[in-house]
Amino acid sequence: MWIEKLTDGVVELDTPIGSRYLQPSLVQRVFLLWTFRNFCSLPQSVLRPWERRLIDGLSSDNRFVSLSTQWAVDRPIIGKVERRPPQADIEVLPVRKPVSASESSEPSREAASA
Repeated sequence: MWIEKLTDGVVELDTPIGSRYLQPSLVQRVFLLWTFRNFCSLPQSVLRPWERRLIDGLSSDNRFVSLSTQWAVDRPIIGKVERRPPQADIEVLPVRKPVSASESSEPSREAASA
């Protein structure tokens, strides 16, 4: 299996808009096989700086391939890089209770006593 990954493997890039597939060179596939030797999927935040630069370089060079053709469907996936926005940037909204019909139609007691 690792021979097929070495000769024809692609890297899956998980983006917010869906999965994309990158075609690395032979030397890059060797490095990526070593990176994914124990894992099938890794978040980008745990990659070493040189591994991040490798993935960024592949995506900026438009080394994307389409896996829609029959030839490409059988290509082995070396590993999956999860590119998700950091959780700190996501705004968390508090849970709001629904307003019941009786509360919204009656005037408040404080306004009536004033």
